[in-house]
Amino acid sequence: MGKFLPHARGSALPLAILMLVVIMVVPIPAALLDVFFVVNIAISLAVLMVALNAQKPLDFSAFPTVLLFATLFRLGLNVASTRIVLVHGHEGSAAAGHVIEAFGEFLIGGDYVVGIFVFAILMIINLIVVTKGAGRVSEVSARFTLDALPGKQMAIDADLNAGLMTPDEAKARRVEVSTEADFYGSMDGSSKFVKGDAIAALLILAANVIGGLILGPVSHGMSIGDAAKAYVLLAIGDALVAQLPALMLSIAAAAIVTRVSSDKDLAGQIGGQFGSSRTWTPVAVILGLLGVFPGMPHLVILPAAAVAGFAAWKLRQIERRPPPPAPAAAPEPVDTSRIDWSDVSDGMQVHLDIGYGLVPLVDERKGAPLMGRITGVRRQLSKDLGFVVPQVRVRDDINLAPYTYRLLVGGIVVGEDQVSPDEMLALDTGQAVGPVRGKVARDPTFGLEATWIAPGDADAATGMGYLVVDAGTVVATHLNHALGQNAADLLGPDEVQALLDGLKERNPQLVGSLTPQPLPLTTLTQVLKGLLAEGVSLKEFRRIASAVAAAAQRSAQADEIVELIRPELGGLIVQKLCGVREPLRVMTLEGQLEGLLGQAMRADPGRHVIEPELGRRIMDAVSRAAQPLLSEAKPFALVVQPAIRVAIRKLMKSCLPDTPVLSFFEVPEEKQVEVVAVIGAPGALPA
Repeated sequence: MGKFLPHARGSALPLAILMLVVIMVVPIPAALLDVFFVVNIAISLAVLMVALNAQKPLDFSAFPTVLLFATLFRLGLNVASTRIVLVHGHEGSAAAGHVIEAFGEFLIGGDYVVGIFVFAILMIINLIVVTKGAGRVSEVSARFTLDALPGKQMAIDADLNAGLMTPDEAKARRVEVSTEADFYGSMDGSSKFVKGDAIAALLILAANVIGGLILGPVSHGMSIGDAAKAYVLLAIGDALVAQLPALMLSIAAAAIVTRVSSDKDLAGQIGGQFGSSRTWTPVAVILGLLGVFPGMPHLVILPAAAVAGFAAWKLRQIERRPPPPAPAAAPEPVDTSRIDWSDVSDGMQVHLDIGYGLVPLVDERKGAPLMGRITGVRRQLSKDLGFVVPQVRVRDDINLAPYTYRLLVGGIVVGEDQVSPDEMLALDTGQAVGPVRGKVARDPTFGLEATWIAPGDADAATGMGYLVVDAGTVVATHLNHALGQNAADLLGPDEVQALLDGLKERNPQLVGSLTPQPLPLTTLTQVLKGLLAEGVSLKEFRRIASAVAAAAQRSAQADEIVELIRPELGGLIVQKLCGVREPLRVMTLEGQLEGLLGQAMRADPGRHVIEPELGRRIMDAVSRAAQPLLSEAKPFALVVQPAIRVAIRKLMKSCLPDTPVLSFFEVPEEKQVEVVAVIGAPGALPA
């Protein structure tokens, strides 16, 4: 049975076409003709309903073909009815069937003159108004759809190449675009069927009238008046029977080609756009004014105004109702045996883990003070570093102590400490006078002596010279310092590409000379990370890119390019250490010590490693010389020969990581220098 149904469905259409040919050629009885007329009306109604309920034109993509066969079926019925009218019309009004008789007697009252005018009006509506308008819309829609076809196909290819859709989705979209073009092209041609059908109905009516007026007197001995009454009445009834389905198909065609794609059918779309109190209130007012004018049909206009007013009031009541709550989605059953990638990986680069005691700092119901400060930290750091700092993901970790927080960058812990969310931290910046009551602690960021005090003692502590901050500020400051120290780990190829894209808009030739030749994106990223690791901002990216492009002609190694471009960026490096009129405080190495280190570097140029004992003595000397400057918060730099700069920088990272190490070539010639210490001088290098 299942195999038989598809086979029967496939053979139904050829059988229907064969029956259509039979209707045109073979005479059929009037009773069977009545059945076919009813079937024709039913088919036209069904087509009209499908057209009105379609959400978009392609939902009824078979309409052009259906329109063709419906038109042929109706024309076949016209041929069969014409044969019966002309052969049996002299026998009476029921000779051509009860359907034609009903249309002739009931609709036009048995007066063929009235029937001619009614038919003429229907022809004007169908041919001049509906069919002509639908044909014009079909023609324009087909033209614009075909013109837009190449652009739509290119958009599909672009989305596919960008990974925005799968190959299967792209294939389905191409089929949809092709079907749309075929549909509107077919509709443009199908509108000619509707127009031709209307003209054919007029010609068939004329043939029936003329044929009846000739056959009545000649073949059946009827007078001209009797022949006109018999044959013209049947001809008009036949024309009206055919014209009514033709009008419905014309309306269906017009509705299809004038549709705009929507998630609603035509009734819902029109109802939704007319369902506003602002639409019906003016209608009610204007009708009410017309209804009170003298001479107007008050009993007709005023009830219409009342209906419009009631509709406006009802719609206003509906608009004022609060929207119904969205139904809660039923929770999907959790498959505990499934492990997803989100369970083992996290796409965020920066994390702030907090104990449960610090959750109030990020609770939106309490203002989430820490979240606002984190946003401010990211914004300021992005300005200082020259690229967008990644978002910080805040997570509560039950494995941490209640008031402990932990900072992670790239999965590596870069900071951890404790804060008290209900207290204030009083920092001794060196200007405090006397102690304050509270819990002794240290500042997590700079290691300054501090005390956790009650919020009520904050004003007194401030008066004593302490810097008082809350717990959220302590965490945000620590985060700011940690991200600044690890800025190199925040920069990746995506951020570098964003910098290049921004520079390309203003300096396309510079970007073209930089990457992908002679430097690939990965090497350029390593160069910029090397600059960030030593505190060089990327804000002046154009200047940095120019220096890198020039250095890339001499070397392709990232670390060598960093050393080559640092002299070009000396002004950017030095301006962070002192003002324009302020001298640069520097420490230097004694000449003999520099010569010894330079000789070691030349012996093993790739490692940049200093003998451990000598390195320890140098670090101790630098730390001792830097102590007075650090206590007074005076910035300084260690200036050495270019050959040993990298080795000294690696050495300083363990004791004074924030101390910049410069080569002599990185200090601008016009910059005034103040030597505060010479490391390695007699008595300056402890044993």
